[in-house]
Amino acid sequence: MYHKEKSIQTKNSASALYNNLSVLRIAPRSLTYFTVVHANTVSIVSASWDGLNYSHRQLQSKEPNVATSTSLIMQAAWCVLPSRDLLVLTSQKGIQMYESDGSIMVYWHALDTPETPTAQAVFARGIASVRENYICVGVSSGGILVFDIPSKGGNITLSEVLEEHKESVTDMASECSGSQECIADMVSADDAGTLCVWKSGEEFQLLNKITGFDMSCSSVKLWKGTVVAGYGTGQIRLYEAVTGILHAEVNAHARWIYSLDIAPFSGLLLSAAEDSFVRVWHLSLTPESNCVEISHMYNECVTDTQICGAKFCDGDGYAFAVTGYDLNEIIRYTQT
Repeated sequence: MYHKEKSIQTKNSASALYNNLSVLRIAPRSLTYFTVVHANTVSIVSASWDGLNYSHRQLQSKEPNVATSTSLIMQAAWCVLPSRDLLVLTSQKGIQMYESDGSIMVYWHALDTPETPTAQAVFARGIASVRENYICVGVSSGGILVFDIPSKGGNITLSEVLEEHKESVTDMASECSGSQECIADMVSADDAGTLCVWKSGEEFQLLNKITGFDMSCSSVKLWKGTVVAGYGTGQIRLYEAVTGILHAEVNAHARWIYSLDIAPFSGLLLSAAEDSFVRVWHLSLTPESNCVEISHMYNECVTDTQICGAKFCDGDGYAFAVTGYDLNEIIRYTQT
């Protein structure tokens, strides 16, 4: 179903972080951007669709009054809003927002760090763009920072903080199908496996809280009103977002899941884990019962690789890319 393409070399290897790959497709310029996090650096690679041209850029973590920051970056992800695309970096010190090519930093938000060191680490992790003008970022205290993004410029404001999670936020996702009928706009997950389902607006509303099993939910997606969650047990669970009804549970991987992604137009689901496997599943919605079914389509073993990032490169799932811990390359697969 898929075959391996020529890999893209990166300047640095990938750190062992959840969801350590982000992809931005720029159709008018026939380019795809990729980002991978390594320690306190983000590698950005721009690849032309014909495979002939590559350009590289590196971004460092920043902190006020320090020339070179050693603050570890936890995640880098593109946020696509109707008016603009921003690249968001989260670290142990704060949140950085850049223009999509990484050329200009438009906003910096410092995290509240305690005066005296505590046992609780401080960091930001979990990034999602929601509706027309919101970017949400999770923090280690369990809070979710909601930023209001103007259509241009750096006048970005922190509009509210959502306090529902008791553990560190691991991942967040917005409704990716583009359907206006879905009540839920966003889902957030934490280290205890708790899922919070939200409706966006001037004030975000908590629609549902799905309790976890004291096992970290490392990656989460929201598609057509269905929450797709991947766990440290290697399981994938499908919940109806608003009611919390469990539709399916799959023992998808032998080890910790690091990344999930959905191709919204085709309903293909990508899962990747520490067990060296990346798998493609198909999600189908039965309109009569409003039930979601999942079926296995394809798997690929990336030998001797602890996979830490996997993303589709387009909305149909025609191609996907994979990163692995300590690998200096992005491995690509396309449909045959």
